[in-house]
Amino acid sequence: MKSFATRTSIAAVGGLLVAGVGLAAVADTQHGPDQGVDVNVSIEAIDEPGVLAMTVADDAVTLTETASSDPTAREFEGTLPTVTVTDTRTADEIGDGYFWYVVGQASDFTGPAALGAKDLGWTPYLIDDDSDGQVVAGEEVAPELDTAAAPDNVGLVDRELLAMAMDSAGVVDAGSWSAQADLRLKTPIDQAAGDYTSVLTLSLWEDAF
Repeated sequence: MKSFATRTSIAAVGGLLVAGVGLAAVADTQHGPDQGVDVNVSIEAIDEPGVLAMTVADDAVTLTETASSDPTAREFEGTLPTVTVTDTRTADEIGDGYFWYVVGQASDFTGPAALGAKDLGWTPYLIDDDSDGQVVAGEEVAPELDTAAAPDNVGLVDRELLAMAMDSAGVVDAGSWSAQADLRLKTPIDQAAGDYTSVLTLSLWEDAF
C-alpha cells in the first residue's frame, strides 16, 4: 500500500498535467502536539478442564545388527523414541480409582520374506522418574526365537505394557513422565536379505479399578 505522502504526490502530478501550470513547494507544518491513543485488550484465562495426553519424540527407528550368542539366529537392536505422558488435570478432575497405561503392539514386517511381530521384543524403562514408584515400566517381552526367555518370548504380537501409573490422581502433581524401550529383533540365520518395515502402534488408555 502506498503512503499518504506518495499518494498525495501522484495526485499533484496529475493536477499539473491537467492544469498545465506550476505549483509552489509547500513545507510540512505540524499543527498542535502529537496525540496518543491507548490500545487496551482484556485476555481472559482459559477455563477448560485439563487433559491426559501422549507424545512420541520421533516417528521412526532403525534397528542395527549386533553380535548374537545364538549361532542359529541374527539379532538387531534399537531404541524406541521417547514416549511422554502429560497430565494437566487436577486430582479433583480425575477422581479416585483411576489409572493410566501405555501399551504397544507391532504389525508383521513387510519385506522380501516373512518376518512377524512375534520376532520383535522390547525391554521398557522409565526416564527421570519422580513418582516414588507410582509409575512403573512394563516387563521385558522377548522375541519368539529367544526360547531361553519362555514364557515371555511372545514378541509384540498383542498389546504389551510400556508404562503404567497405578493411581492417576496420586501422581498428577508431577505433570509428565517419559519412557523408552530397548527394541530387539531376532531372525533365523538364513533370513532373506532386504529392507523390512513394521509399525509399532503406541496407545494411551485410562481405566478404573
